[in-house]
Amino acid sequence: MAERADPGRNAMSSIRIAALIALAFSGVGAAVGCRSRSGEEMKQVGLPTEVAPAAEAPATVAPEVDPDRVSEATSRVHDGDPPTVADASRATATSADELFLFHPTKYPAGNWTPDRLTFEPVEFVSGDGTRIHGWFLPVDRPRATLLYAHGNAGHVASRADWLRYLQEELRVEVLAFDYRGYGRSEGEPTVAGCVDDARAARRWLSERTGVSESEMVLMGESLGGAIVCRLASESPPRALILQSTFASMRDVAAMHAPALAWLVPKSKLDSAAALEGYRGALLQSHGDRDSVVPFESGRRLFERAGGDKRFVVVPGADHNDWMTESYSSELAAFVDRIAVDRGH
Repeated sequence: MAERADPGRNAMSSIRIAALIALAFSGVGAAVGCRSRSGEEMKQVGLPTEVAPAAEAPATVAPEVDPDRVSEATSRVHDGDPPTVADASRATATSADELFLFHPTKYPAGNWTPDRLTFEPVEFVSGDGTRIHGWFLPVDRPRATLLYAHGNAGHVASRADWLRYLQEELRVEVLAFDYRGYGRSEGEPTVAGCVDDARAARRWLSERTGVSESEMVLMGESLGGAIVCRLASESPPRALILQSTFASMRDVAAMHAPALAWLVPKSKLDSAAALEGYRGALLQSHGDRDSVVPFESGRRLFERAGGDKRFVVVPGADHNDWMTESYSSELAAFVDRIAVDRGH
């Protein structure tokens, strides 16, 4: 007689798989969008020297399955009751798709009063009521209105010098925001929650500036690129700027844990699918030595977009080494092309 399936045992196996996935991705999540070029390299091209200081990045350690995220399942296990299949599904989904992905730095870590940066701390509410914090950087007669989504580590304060470059050199007004669980924002990060936070940020920026969503520029770094691709699929912006962004989360998984990549749903952060219908202006950059997000994944993402687009290869660059002299020239030229004088 065939052995009857034991839902509790299968559920517990799924939780163990979740833990293995987290271990397999150890050191990967912490690397996505959290390291800058050295200060000397940035100075050589006349750019900010601390886009996202390495000191702000979390230690490269294997993330654990957070007991708070699977509290219902684990509490029942400790009490001698088997977890349900639903418990396992939640635990596995959190661990496989998201647990390794987010490495937030919380306030007060970091410098929240940076020199020579004019900004206004702002708060707004995401779709589920979570309070989100950001910095609004005003500019007289802005050449563009830009929503900036950072990578998966640090917070807005760790991008202060990069934001100063956007404000002073490119003369664009910017809203940079922290996803839930990052910086001063409330809550815990999830993919769906972070996308919703970006939607709320875009609405706030439109209301504050009077610029419609269709006239904004969306800019995303690594994970942030995937998030703004989702926004672009819902309401196309004037332009899109992507840095070290992946075609899908599964591509990143396949690079670092190929045997487990199939556990990441194909639809999870499928930037390529989101970008397929986009026909606006696109500037995308990627280092050809990227050790975190496969270079080929970035190319696949670019190929799915139509319209006016340009792909900038950064020779010899790793995941966060995209800010070179050649790329800064490309970025400045791109902003020149899409700039709109609002006559402020």
